[in-house]
This record gives sequence, C-alpha cells and structure tokens, in this order.
Amino acid sequence: MNAHHDNTGPHDAHPPSGSPLPVRSTGFTEEPQITLRGPAELADALPYMLGFHPTDSVVLLALHGELGRFGGRLRLGIPRSPREWAPVAEQLAECLVEGCERRGSRPDGIVVFLCQDPADGESGRQVMERLRPFAQKLRTACGALDVPVYEALCVSAGRSWSYCCPDSDCCPPDGTRLAPPGTSVMAAAAAYAGIHVRGSLRDMEARLKPRTTAATVAEQERALDAASAALVHRMLGTKARKRVRDDTILLAHRLLDRLTEHPPLADQGTCDDRDDALIGHEEAAELIVGLQDRRTRDRAAEWMEGPEADPALRLWRALARRCVGAYREHAAAPLTLAGWVAWSTGDEPSARVALGLALEADPEYVFARLLHQACNEQLDPETLRQCLRGERDARTAAAEARRASGTRGRARGSGARGVRRRTRTRAAVRPRAAGSTPPAAPHPSRPAAVPVPTATRTGRGGDLQGQRSGRGGTRDGGPGDGLPGSTGTGTGPGSGSGTDSGSGR
Repeated sequence: MNAHHDNTGPHDAHPPSGSPLPVRSTGFTEEPQITLRGPAELADALPYMLGFHPTDSVVLLALHGELGRFGGRLRLGIPRSPREWAPVAEQLAECLVEGCERRGSRPDGIVVFLCQDPADGESGRQVMERLRPFAQKLRTACGALDVPVYEALCVSAGRSWSYCCPDSDCCPPDGTRLAPPGTSVMAAAAAYAGIHVRGSLRDMEARLKPRTTAATVAEQERALDAASAALVHRMLGTKARKRVRDDTILLAHRLLDRLTEHPPLADQGTCDDRDDALIGHEEAAELIVGLQDRRTRDRAAEWMEGPEADPALRLWRALARRCVGAYREHAAAPLTLAGWVAWSTGDEPSARVALGLALEADPEYVFARLLHQACNEQLDPETLRQCLRGERDARTAAAEARRASGTRGRARGSGARGVRRRTRTRAAVRPRAAGSTPPAAPHPSRPAAVPVPTATRTGRGGDLQGQRSGRGGTRDGGPGDGLPGSTGTGTGPGSGSGTDSGSGR
C-alpha cells in the first residue's frame, strides 16, 4: 500500500514547479488553450470550470494527453465521518475513470480539490491538516486504477495548500492566497467567452432549501396537511384524478402570471423573499401536492423555454423552499423541474445543484436521476424539449377536435330542419284520444304513408308516463341508450322497462 501510494506522489507524477499546464476548456468557443502555471492558478481556475465556488466539496478533474487537457469532472460533498472517506474515495475514483472511458478516453491523470471553510475557531491550515487523510485515500484510490494524481489541493479561508508539492517556495506552509476575483488568466478567458461564476455552492443551495423560521414552517406544514387531506384521495381515484390535474395546472398558470407581473430583482435574496410573499401558503401547498402526480409534473415541465422559463424557474424554487417538516420528500418534484428548466436554458451548474438536491430528497426519483445523468453526460436537452413540445401539440389538437365536434353537434340540432324533425317526432308518438275521428284515407294518387310505431311503456300504476324515453330518470342500457331500437330500464318517476322503437330523445 505504501509503495503504491508513493507511485502516486509528486516526485514521479507531478510536473515540475512552475511548469506550464495548458488547459483546453470545453466551455469556450473555438477551444482556446489556457495555460495554468502551478497549483495556485489551478485553485483560481476551479470556480470557472464548475460555474460556482464549491463549498464543502471534493472535486476530481480528469487530465488527458501530454498537455493535461481537462476532461470529465466530478463533485461530491465531503463526508462528515472519516470512516466514510476510504469507500467514498474508491467510488469517486472508479466513477470518474469509468465515465471517461465510456466517452472514449481513459484519463492520464487526475487533479483533486478539497474545498471547505473553517469551522468556528478553526484556521484554514487546520482544515488542510484535518483533511489530509482524505486526500491520501483519494490518491491511493486513483493509483489503484493506474491513474496518478498530479495534484491534490486544499482550498480554505481564501488560501490554497498543495498535498503534493514539497517546495516551500512554491507552496508555503501558510498556503497561497487566492487571486482576487476577476484577475486570474482563467477569469479573463471566461469573461471573453461570456462565462460567469454564480456565487458559492452554499448560496445556490440556500435558494432551493426550506426557510427555517419556526412560525413559517409551522404555518406551511399545516397548509400541506390540509392540501394532502383534500387532494390525495382524489388523485388516487379514477374519476376525480383528471379534475385535480387540470386544477393544478390552472393554479400554476395563475402563479406564473403573478410572477411575470413582478420581474426579478438584482439581489437574489431579496427576489426570493418577494416571490415567497407573492405565493400564499395554501396555494403553495395545493401545487406541491398536485405536482406529486407524474402526468401533472410532466405537463408543468413544458414551461421550459422562452418567456415562460424564468417565471417557471422562480416558481419551482419557491415551491422547493415550502417543502418543510414531514414533506421534505415532496421537494423532489419542484427541484427536478427547477433543474430541468435550468438545464434547458443553458445553466448547467444550477441544473446540477437542483437535481442533486432532488436526489437527496428522494434518491429513487426517476425523472431526477435521468436528468442528472443526462446533464452530467453533457447530452443535448433539445431531444427532451422536442418530446415535450410534441406532447403539448397533441393535447392541444385533441382539445380543438373535441371543441369542433361539439360545435358541429349543436349546429345539427339547432337549425330549422332540427326543429321540424323534433316536431314530427313529438306528433308521431302523441296518443289518439278516445272517440276522436280516425285519420282520413290517403289520396289515391299519393302513396300511403308508412305508419310510425309509437314507443309505449307501462310505468308504475299502468299509465303512459314512460312514452318519451323515460325522462326524469336514468337509463342503464349501455352505449346504445337513447338510440332507435335500443333496450333499457328506467328508474325514477314515470320510468319502466320496455323496448324503444321511436326517435329515442
């Protein structure tokens, strides 16, 4: 084990101090080459490669070729228990290497970052020493797969330390101060390419996690209890399920319109507070419970582009912040929708954060797992967008066809011909009074009219109350009810049993 550990150390695998390490970033147009010189510039470049400042995270970056081109990358929260460090290190190394191999290129080396802020009363150097065993286990795990760790860095309290470089001139014991934001070579290249850092991981997660005010949590949990009691049994039923879906989508539409009327603010915290104030506890609870239905969630996922995307993303974030107490797992649906909208609009870092939190809320949430894998594999979201557009177009066409069919049906029964038809039908089934004069014989020059048989029924009491299709009751005769020649039974006043041979109205 020790010999294997030595083979992954700095003397055999680490480039000489100050040697250039060209990096080709996949996020830039025309693939410009950016040369990073030494551990300090590697630490400065990390937020631009991830899109945010990682906090409490272990990050592994794959290097390819002689020039050290960056490839796949992997981030995970640092396990709190040191007992978990060894198995986590092995899983991270295997995941990164196998993922690169699936893309067609095994990594030639790996760079490790351990990023964690000091606890109360702790210094950055103490954090570095505390995490040193974890860094050693990561180097050993990568070496066991014959992939050396070229550099392992700890980033804490605005400074960086190298676990691999023994040169105190290059990497002093007190660490190297990180470059001010926007002054590094990577920052200049990112600004040229239009790439910006979205803040720290902690800040990004805070926008998606429940607020901790005791009064707010209690009030929201009561609203969620009431919404669950009112909706869950209807969502499980076959008849009321569609009505709940439609009501949920209509409520989401109203909230989207409300958020659209209030454009986002520059300060993210202030914007989130205002969005929370625009959505009532009962509205949020009803929408959160309704989104637990898969088809309702898929319809909500159609708000993924254009002017609908931004208010939809704000709505899903606000709902995720309302999933409190026993309803933490319910956050998987709005968090997944937030991740999907972020990915669809090109914000991959925010998408990964939201989808990661969705899997923390419910590790078995299939939609989140699929999106998270697709986002990490850098697939094109347009394929899913096309599928959702097709579902929306098909649903719209079906609704228009139903409306057109209903309009034609009303038109057939509302014209003059329909009035005459109903008049003839009523005249044909009217009984002839006792003692009345029989109808005159047909004229010899005209063909005899075919008599229309009357539809007579014997109701309760022996009268003729059931003659006009048993109105006033319900008929159980199957799909042919009310049509000429159909049979059925009637219930209610004046209904009976018999065979209809009339017009069937």
